[in-house]
Amino acid sequence: MKITTETINYIAKLAKLRFNEDEAETFAKEFEGILDHFQNLDKEDLNIEGLATTTEGQSVLRKDEIKPFENKKELFQNVKGMRESYLSIPKVIE
Repeated sequence: MKITTETINYIAKLAKLRFNEDEAETFAKEFEGILDHFQNLDKEDLNIEGLATTTEGQSVLRKDEIKPFENKKELFQNVKGMRESYLSIPKVIE
């Protein structure tokens, strides 16, 4: 798949980034290599069916179980702000 510097500049604009022409050309080549790799993966028969089962066909994944977490202090040790029992976060609206 051909990636142009115009495509790179458009993506950079969406991400609020700026690249000079040399950087844009470098990124275009790198993106082409990444997309070519994905196209090669599409051609391969990866046989991903059955990865979560044993040879007998039984699931090796555990069941989801609800377990209460007793140590709330340890759970919220890295939280910057708490209001009652809720996390307090800053606004993220521009």
